[in-house]
Amino acid sequence: MKIPFMHVAPQPLGGPLRFVLPAVLVLLFLAVLLWLPWQAREMENNERQEQLIADTLWVEQAVRFALTRSEDALASLGAELEGNPLLAAPPAAKVQARFKQMLNNGHELRRVLWLGLDAKLLVAAGAEAPSTLPAASINALKLARATRKGRYSEPYQASAGGGALVDYYLPLFRAGEYAGSLAATYDLKTLLDETVPWWFAQDNAISLIDPDDKVLAKRAAAGPGRGVYTHKRPLDLPGATIVLATDSVKGLPRLLPNLLVGSVIALALGLLASLAALWRHIARRLEAEGALRQQMAFRTAMENSLVTGLRARDLEGRVTYVNPAFCQMVGLPPEELVGKAPPMAYWAPEAMADYQQRFASVLAGHATPQFETIFQRADGKRVPVLIFEAALVDSDGRQTGWMGSILDISERKNAEELARQQQEKLHASARLATMGEISSMLAHELNQPLAAISSYTTGALNLLGRAVDTGAPLDPAILKPALEQASVQARRAGQIIRSVHEFVKKREPERQEVHIASLVDGIGALIDMQASKYFVAIQTSMARALPAVSADRMMLEQVLLNLTRNAIEAMQDVAPERRVLRIAAAHEGGNVTVAVIDQGHGIAPEVAERLFSPFFSTKAEGMGVGLSICRTAIEFHGGTLTHCANPGGGTIFKFALPSLA
Repeated sequence: MKIPFMHVAPQPLGGPLRFVLPAVLVLLFLAVLLWLPWQAREMENNERQEQLIADTLWVEQAVRFALTRSEDALASLGAELEGNPLLAAPPAAKVQARFKQMLNNGHELRRVLWLGLDAKLLVAAGAEAPSTLPAASINALKLARATRKGRYSEPYQASAGGGALVDYYLPLFRAGEYAGSLAATYDLKTLLDETVPWWFAQDNAISLIDPDDKVLAKRAAAGPGRGVYTHKRPLDLPGATIVLATDSVKGLPRLLPNLLVGSVIALALGLLASLAALWRHIARRLEAEGALRQQMAFRTAMENSLVTGLRARDLEGRVTYVNPAFCQMVGLPPEELVGKAPPMAYWAPEAMADYQQRFASVLAGHATPQFETIFQRADGKRVPVLIFEAALVDSDGRQTGWMGSILDISERKNAEELARQQQEKLHASARLATMGEISSMLAHELNQPLAAISSYTTGALNLLGRAVDTGAPLDPAILKPALEQASVQARRAGQIIRSVHEFVKKREPERQEVHIASLVDGIGALIDMQASKYFVAIQTSMARALPAVSADRMMLEQVLLNLTRNAIEAMQDVAPERRVLRIAAAHEGGNVTVAVIDQGHGIAPEVAERLFSPFFSTKAEGMGVGLSICRTAIEFHGGTLTHCANPGGGTIFKFALPSLA
């Protein structure tokens, strides 16, 4: 059955309801206007009282901190005195110095005392100690001895009209037996002046009172309090009952005149202003959100295009952000990294100890700003990385974690290894070139001992043959000198061959403790071979007790052999009497210096500028790498290689290496 649609006109709201609702709203508005100022006054009144209580607690903590600081200082000194086997004979100078330090650190301290078994004064500092202790002090001293803990005395008035004082006694025990006490006297007025900040004293009258509300000390920079906002807080001192009382100089808040009219006008104007401000705020917010979206899109695109890995961690070490470059570097997706706490999946097992140590530093709030380490990709490949770590700070200046940028330095490491290998090959080539230059001299030096060996053995064989032919007995004493000389010459030839072998063989640099004197002796045969070709005399001068250096012996031998060869060749055209090569070693300012001094033709200024440049040589057959290699080898050991003119003619080359002494 279909019901026909009927249009019913809305009836106007009539009767008294048209007036009741607006009237109720107006009354409600008026009630709110009248209630709000009263409520605001009550809230301000409560806030002032709560603020006074909070400030009083802060002052109480400041006073307790000042007293605790002195208690700790006395406890530290007491522990030292209790551990002193000569407690009966006080170290007066040391205790006196500690007392003065306490007086300098706490101006509220009037005096500090060390009392013996019978309360006899042993050491004192500060104001003069009274001849007899007050009754309150005696009671505190006895109570401290009985309880074996530090105790305060009840406040008492100082003599000669001074302020209120309070004493603190710390008993000393040795082997369980009472051995005296340390005492500190506090001036309560100075204690308030030192611990109460000026801003609090400008708004409040602060007093220290006893249980009978008697004022012991008072500070009222802005006059007496009004008694409206007050608070009392006991200091809770063992043995003493002292109360910290504050009385604000502020009165009750007042209501503004014509509050109703002013509130209506202010509310109306505020409503219009708030609507306009809201509209502007919405427009600016929409504009800012659009700009923020653009900036976030640009930042995301920029971070995604970086080849530098980015990683953010919170203060507990959990990963909070990674960029695509970091994920590609470790071979893991973001969901397997974000939110994870150490140990991480990309930590290499061989570097786990270093990771754990650095992570402990991060938790302690001390991240390493820059360091190198190794990551392990998901496929097991090791990736050397350089990490820069810095604090991550939010807009309020609070640190929320650590931000790290990670660089893949695989190519750099490969380049460094290749450069090291090339440098090693260059050193080996230079050594071989050096041996090529002295090969003829080597043959000459070896011919001499070999010829001598031949001579001595031939003579010995002749003696043996003659004895066989004649049948006469052969005296062994006749053969012994010849065989001994042959052995000496054989050892000489072997030493020359071993020196050459050790010099030219290829190996990795190995630092060890090297003495310069033994180094010079080790290559003495090679130096002598070079010198004999040009009839150059060798002189050595080694300082006594010359310390050793940490160096690769072979590299230093090459340096010294290159420098001596250059010096010898520089003197080939000078007069024979000037052909003297000096090798001097000394200990200067923490370094061992070795000087190679010749009296040759010297070095021209234009040559000196390029002397250490690679592949620069003044010799027609030279490679130009000798001095460059020498400087590189010395700098590898943390030293320096320099040269200067010899005042007597010629050149001085000097290198310095850090000594082990």
